[in-house]
Amino acid sequence: MSKKPKLNLSSLFGLLLLVLSLWAISNELREYNYHDVLKNLAAIPKNLLVVSIGLTALGYCAIAFYDILGFKYIGFSLSWKKIALTNFISSVFSNTIGFALLTGSAIRYRFYSTWGISSLAIAQIIAFVNFTFWLGMFALAGFIFLANPLTIPTQLHLPFATVRPIGIIFLLLIITYLLGSLFIKQPLRIHSHEFKFPSFKISLAQIVVSSCDWVFAAAVLYILLPANTSLSYLDFLGIYLLAMFAGVISNVPGGLGVFETVILLILSSRVSAAAILGSLLAYRGVYYFLPFIVAAALLGLYELPLLRWSTFRRFFHHMIIKIRIRPNSKRK
Repeated sequence: MSKKPKLNLSSLFGLLLLVLSLWAISNELREYNYHDVLKNLAAIPKNLLVVSIGLTALGYCAIAFYDILGFKYIGFSLSWKKIALTNFISSVFSNTIGFALLTGSAIRYRFYSTWGISSLAIAQIIAFVNFTFWLGMFALAGFIFLANPLTIPTQLHLPFATVRPIGIIFLLLIITYLLGSLFIKQPLRIHSHEFKFPSFKISLAQIVVSSCDWVFAAAVLYILLPANTSLSYLDFLGIYLLAMFAGVISNVPGGLGVFETVILLILSSRVSAAAILGSLLAYRGVYYFLPFIVAAALLGLYELPLLRWSTFRRFFHHMIIKIRIRPNSKRK
């Protein structure tokens, strides 16, 4: 007698993510009126829309190096195509849905464990990726906030009048990290966990790659801003980083609402709020919504065949065996 087929939880997890993706898409459309999204997208010159899509693609190419560097850090090897696929799907889900531990980290575990990567190694990669994400923001924002300290809107209720103190804190954190990678060779023990600094070369690569990610992401929105916005890219980059920092620490999916509020508070004195909102809607569509559709489709193409051939095949095989055995038992 064959054993009863067990439910393929990993494949069902993939389907759960697909359902979650459909929920996120409907939530986006409910938050922003569907017709308004199409109207604002249609009002943008096609050449700028193409450029913004290209910048989005470049941004996600930069993000792929988060995991590539992570594998180099832990000393494991895996096909770069598998790494890029996993990174893209997990990054898009984390950016759009939020709750990174339940989305991006879970997807990384789902894919990498299938390809023979141990749970400990996957946990190290996830921690490395999270560090890399923040390193780029701290380095880039640190220099910009220090060189060009914009005034913080009073509505944010922060204890600083300008972003300069935040820039100093960020740069101190970056310097500490780089010094640690240079001089601390032994693992640091924090409670029951150990942390080993990457090599100085990998640490610099983390900062460069993550900074490129932020530069491309900000450029997507900058390209979509109204033509009469009298603002240089470097000035806007500081505004974008402050808004995104507020959105990320809020843990709201994609910084939804928080990010837009900061942008509107700072730019509404230069351009009408309606025009800025139109650009923000287009930005959401290009940088979040479009990649999310692609990532959900890739996840479906990966998961559905596995579910069909692993779970259902074993189920029907078990049922056929039961049917064949049942008549024999009656003869006895």
